[in-house]
Formats: sequence, structure tokens, C-alpha cells
Amino acid sequence: MALTGAGCQPKEAANPPQQQAQPLPPAGLSAPKTDSLQGHRADSGAKPEGAEPDEQERVYQVKLAFVGDVLIHRSIYKDAKTEDGYDFRPMFEPVKKYIEAADIALANQESMIGGTALGLSDYPRFNGPAEVGDALKDAGFDVVNLANNHTLDRGAEAVENTIRHYRDLGIQYTGAYLSEEDRQQLRTMDKNGVKFCFLSYTYGTNGIPVPEGKPYLVNLIDEPTIREDVAKARGQSDVVVVSLHFGQEYVNMPNDEQKRIARAAAEAGATIIIGHHPHVLQPAEWIETEDGRKAFVVYSLGNFLAGQEGTRKRIGGILQLDVEKTVKGQDACIQVKRPTFIPTWIHMVNWRKYKVEPLRTVEKDQLPQADAVWSEIADHMKRWMPELHVAEG
Repeated sequence: MALTGAGCQPKEAANPPQQQAQPLPPAGLSAPKTDSLQGHRADSGAKPEGAEPDEQERVYQVKLAFVGDVLIHRSIYKDAKTEDGYDFRPMFEPVKKYIEAADIALANQESMIGGTALGLSDYPRFNGPAEVGDALKDAGFDVVNLANNHTLDRGAEAVENTIRHYRDLGIQYTGAYLSEEDRQQLRTMDKNGVKFCFLSYTYGTNGIPVPEGKPYLVNLIDEPTIREDVAKARGQSDVVVVSLHFGQEYVNMPNDEQKRIARAAAEAGATIIIGHHPHVLQPAEWIETEDGRKAFVVYSLGNFLAGQEGTRKRIGGILQLDVEKTVKGQDACIQVKRPTFIPTWIHMVNWRKYKVEPLRTVEKDQLPQADAVWSEIADHMKRWMPELHVAEG
């Protein structure tokens, strides 16, 4: 039985969905407007006077994929060093097929990729090679979240270099911007007749002040701002996806503040909420809003690629969601269905030979009692959502 949000409610008329996917707009530019809203009915367009109503049901489907932190420690970029530069592509090869299978895939770019000219650096102030972006592009990612506590580690230049590189790659970015005008442009993407908008925010920047006159360099969590941004986004898209960098590091369960902020985003109209920052997995759940919708939230997707010790810090995952837009006559409804989670493992040997692989394929010398760990992770992620399907990959 398909998982659905709560019943739909009336809404103002929306433009009819498109049969074919629209081209990706240039980075920083929004795509054409559409007004249907997740969990609500929306008129699909006015009919000419005297025309017979169109009662044929049409369903538009989009597959999404989300992963956690891409945090490029020194051991990782040393492992990727080649004669000509850096090559991170082999590290994603074991899971590439799952990313490519999605219509839209998003990664949390935890460390800026300001490039070698700025000098590469590790904790506590990260800067990685630009080739990290090339590898994410090759793996099939379409969107990167740039709002996190390490965004300002190496100053404005690293942020600007990162953004320009993602622009050159044709990857959408959200959460950090080149100007206030850039920030005001919604990050929208049309796929298979469904329009998505991506927003992101972080709790802070490790005490590094935002440069004077450049508040657009990183989005900070501020509930009034989130409500305003989400309201704007839901007026121009079907599905609002909000990334939140929050919580306490290395803690397996969300705290009250995470739950409060996630609920605020859901009540404002967010459809999907993706959490980052703890570097370990935290469970998923549905948030039932006061207006009768259901929003999907996962509080932390853990590390996807990072150079940290400890079993929990080496386990992340690929979250897969199906979004369905059903149009009948002048009514349209969007629902999030079939949530699936594929646990992943960061393979390494003596801080080299990095690769991200499905947890089910981990060698015994990498993770003794791997079967028991997999079962534990499955139970953990399903704690508040028994219907979440935990897949082996």
C-alpha cells in the first residue's frame, strides 16, 4: 500500500503540469512559475467556458535521492592525488548507480572546495580541491547544499570559488550565494511535470562572523526567515525541500530544538526536510501539520564521505523518495511515497583507499559483525517510521 500524506485541500488555480522535464535553469535563476502545493489540491488550469471537464487522471512521478555530509579531510584529498591533480570519482563508484537512478539527487557539501590556489586544509578550517565537485557531477548529483558550520572556514573567496565551480558544472547550489540578488532567486528545478524548490540553512559557522555587508554568503537558521522563504517557494513550486544543518554532533537522536525547527519548516509549507551536521544517522518521521498535510523529515543522514574514526561516523546512507503529482480535472495533489533507505559505509585502509559502498557489501575485516550492525541501523532509522524500507542496495 502506497504511503501518502494527509488528504488534499482546495487551493488557488495552478498551471497545468508539463509532460516533459523542463531544462535545468542556469544556476541562480528560477524556472517558470507553477502554484500547486504538496499535500493540497490545486486547480490545474481554467477551462474555456462551456468546455467539458477533463476527468482523466494523470500521474507524474519523480524519484529523489539524498545523501549526507561530503567532508573532505586531508587523508581523503591525499588519497585522491594524481599526477595531474585530484580524482575523487572512484570513491563514489560503488554507489553511483543509486545516485544516477534518481531524477534529482542532492548532497550536503560540508567543506568548501575553494581549490588549491587558496591552499588545501583540514579540520578545523576546511578547504578542498575543486575536483570534488567534478566527482559529484560524475556520480549524478544535481543539487548541493552549501549552508553548514564550515561554510566560512576559509572566508568569502573559498565560498565564491565553490559557487563558481558548481555554476560551471551546471549543478544547482543552495544555502550560500554570490550576492543578495543571487540569494533572492529561488533554486527551482522542473522534472517530469513536477516543480521543486530547494532551500537550506545552518545553525551557525563555528563562531566565524559573517563578513560585514555579505550576509548572503551563508543562510543562518532564523524561523521568521525560513517561514518567509518557504512561503515564497511554495507559491512558485509543487514541492519545497528544506535542508537544515542542526543538532548535536555524534548524538544518535534529534533534540527538541531540531524537532521544533523541523516542525516550523513543515508548518510553513515544506514538503521534505533533510537534516545534516551530527555526522551520525538520526531517524526519519512524518510531521503532521495543522492544515492536514504530512511532511517527511530525516533528522540526520550522517557522513557520506568523511575521514572520521568510529563505526557510527563511517555509516551514512542514501535516502530515496518518490514524489507523485496526481491531476484529475482541475484538482492536483502531491504526495511523498515509498521512502527507502540504503545504509552506506565509508571504506578505508590506513586512511587510504577510500570508497563509499552499501553497508551490506562491507568486508568482515572492515566491519566485524556487519550483519548485526546493519540490523541495528535498520531498526534505528525505522524507529518512528516502521514503513520505511531499509534496502540492502
